[in-house]
Amino acid sequence: MAGRRRKKMKSLAETIKDNRKISSVQPDEQETQSELPTELLELILSQLTLRDNIRASAVCKRWLAVAISVRMANKPPWLMFFPKFGDLYEFYDPSHRKTYWLELPELHGSRICYAKDGWLLLYKPRTQSVFFFCPYTRESIDLPSLELTYQIVAFSASPKSPSCILFTVKHVSPTVVAVSTSRPDSTEWTTVNYQNRLPFVSSIWNKLVFCKGLFYCLSLTGWLGVYDPEKSTWAVHSVPPPKCPENFFVKNWWKGKFMAEHNGDIFVIYTCSAVNPVIYKLNQTNKVWVEMETLGGMTLFANFLSSHARTDLLGTMRNNVYFSKVRFYGKRCVSYSLDNGRYYPRKQCYDWGEQDPFESVWIEPPEDCSIFL
Repeated sequence: MAGRRRKKMKSLAETIKDNRKISSVQPDEQETQSELPTELLELILSQLTLRDNIRASAVCKRWLAVAISVRMANKPPWLMFFPKFGDLYEFYDPSHRKTYWLELPELHGSRICYAKDGWLLLYKPRTQSVFFFCPYTRESIDLPSLELTYQIVAFSASPKSPSCILFTVKHVSPTVVAVSTSRPDSTEWTTVNYQNRLPFVSSIWNKLVFCKGLFYCLSLTGWLGVYDPEKSTWAVHSVPPPKCPENFFVKNWWKGKFMAEHNGDIFVIYTCSAVNPVIYKLNQTNKVWVEMETLGGMTLFANFLSSHARTDLLGTMRNNVYFSKVRFYGKRCVSYSLDNGRYYPRKQCYDWGEQDPFESVWIEPPEDCSIFL
């Protein structure tokens, strides 16, 4: 009897030991078999609310790391559309493909000039009034009046910043330009004429960026003008214009280019309805434009008036160019993938001459979505 009991206890002990071995192996095997690619896991967790994100982070150490990275990742800019009639404005989130609406009667009769740091710069042609406006807080900052005809305007930083300066340039003749500057606390614009060594023609299709204390202006024909607000100097640099894609000189060719800056680098995107986009980076040492085959994980958001560059977005948005056009009834933003060498959705090579330059602009997303209708 005692021998039979010892035999059962020994068998039970061996069973427990075997189960422990199995249990110690199974998690690793399961993790190996069910492990999702990081980019796919980032995409899934990025769709969750904050509460569900926190719950998902308890699954395992890997999910915790990805959940935190997604939680801390910056949101991409949103696309704000300006209606032709009425006061209802559309905001499109390209990461979640969602559309929001906001009624802004304060903007009635105005057109967009530029956007940066969550602020809009607007112009009312009838009264020639210029003002800053934040659509999320509805705060408005009036600026000195200025007649804007065929030139574009940009600003360096948030109007709340003491370093904020506004800049615009227009040609008086092919070799003379008038540069106008102002600040949020100024009562007037300061205008100075400058002589050019190279011809420079202003247009609403020119491109403006502020980079490392300087305003860079890409002209209609590709020449690069540079203004230093600290020294009050203007010069057209002898940087040969970027090489255009094949068949670029077609109808509306001057409208299909965009310019952005990031961390001291300047990028130009040339597009044509017949070919894929070509992206250049300015080599400021050698004064030449260098064609880029990859963005190195960066994401560009192209727009006629103000384009943006980001390096802190999720894997599925990296190495892409997002254009300010939404297809399929607001379900998808037109984009171009440098990894795959194609547009999304398919066959979306777009003639930008068909789009109103004042139709939309990229703007920083709101912190609270409860303000929308």
